[in-house]
Amino acid sequence: MLAKRIIPCLDVHAGRVTRGEQFGRAEEGGLRDVGDPVGLAARYNDEGADELVFYDITASVEGRKSLLDVLRAVSDRCFIPLTAGGGVRTIEDIREMLLAGADKVSVNTAALADPELIRAGAERFGSQCIVLSVDVRRTGPGSWRVFSHGGRRPTEWEALDWARRGVELGAGEIVCNSIDCDGMKSGYDWPLIHLLSGELSVPVVASGGAGKIEDFAEVFCLGQADAALAAGIFHSGEVSIPSVKAYLRSQAILVRC
Repeated sequence: MLAKRIIPCLDVHAGRVTRGEQFGRAEEGGLRDVGDPVGLAARYNDEGADELVFYDITASVEGRKSLLDVLRAVSDRCFIPLTAGGGVRTIEDIREMLLAGADKVSVNTAALADPELIRAGAERFGSQCIVLSVDVRRTGPGSWRVFSHGGRRPTEWEALDWARRGVELGAGEIVCNSIDCDGMKSGYDWPLIHLLSGELSVPVVASGGAGKIEDFAEVFCLGQADAALAAGIFHSGEVSIPSVKAYLRSQAILVRC
């Protein structure tokens, strides 16, 4: 059994880490500033995070490249695996992020527009470098629709179908972001994660909804997630990474020391 991973997420807008509810939008004033990305990254590195995710949350909407300078500064301070995403549209964008210090690059909106981006990235850099990030909203019992452009635009894809297609094209990991649960602190959408984990041959990372320590155990035990991503409760200090890992060990869930 592989150890479960605890992954803080840095959602960056205009060079600052921000948080919102249900994919809160910068243009609508739905984001709040929570700190400097380099400082937060250093804190999580020192606390024992297993990985770190860095998203430029408005790059795709604004049609620009990711904040590579911030990524370089974060990677200089952190010595844990770093996944970066936002504004990735071409193979060259993936290459630039890897050169800036990312270990893995997350693709989302551009992959929906051109799924061959996943295949091209996996063939050039290896599947271990390509993460497919999937933003989904529940549309009925056992049904979740994929959205693009930071959760703004519905697509024709069902979550499981798109995740399967991504794996077929070469994605080495799936990060599933629940729009319904994001920022609500009511727990992960573990039935969704359980569905994906049971059908896919690559690791599945749960994202959206962490509000208390018990939520991590729930998504690992009931959802069978390989990793859990969280932002707000870590940024605010409500929950620390060491306390999450201590609790999970007390529940006989394998985590890294």
